[in-house]
Amino acid sequence: MTDGSRVLVALRVAATAERAFTAFTEHIARWWQPNLIFQFTPGRTGVLAFEPLGPGGRLVEHYDDGTQFVIGQISVWEPPSRLVVGWRQAGFPPDADTELHVRFEQFDAEPVQTRVTVEHYGWDRIPAENVVRHGFPLSVFALRFAEWWKAQLKRLGESLD
Repeated sequence: MTDGSRVLVALRVAATAERAFTAFTEHIARWWQPNLIFQFTPGRTGVLAFEPLGPGGRLVEHYDDGTQFVIGQISVWEPPSRLVVGWRQAGFPPDADTELHVRFEQFDAEPVQTRVTVEHYGWDRIPAENVVRHGFPLSVFALRFAEWWKAQLKRLGESLD
């Protein structure tokens, strides 16, 4: 679902909330797949990591040549239920950021499952002509970005099997 300024995707994974939160944060490099359309820096793909884990940490993409790109700062760290981190790509205008909210809601049925919900806010702050949008109208861009997040969450779930 999207409303233009927000991308919303949710998927259930076969794990406790604690295990899903840990996989999302500590093991992001195992399941995260770069996307050539939504690269953090043009023409480069690297490995993601939260470092250090916890409040005041950041989400970083590391490259083979030893450089890195800071995607954003962790503003909320509430294991195993919630995470909020800033999100920017190299092509964003200097005064424009987006924000990623991730929630982990455990269902104690058999087998235990956790709904992982991603809400990615602020896309309306990225101008239509910005390279990050690839010329897509906001509604089309948000839909494509939601599809990408859905694929990412599917890989997260597969990493927990």
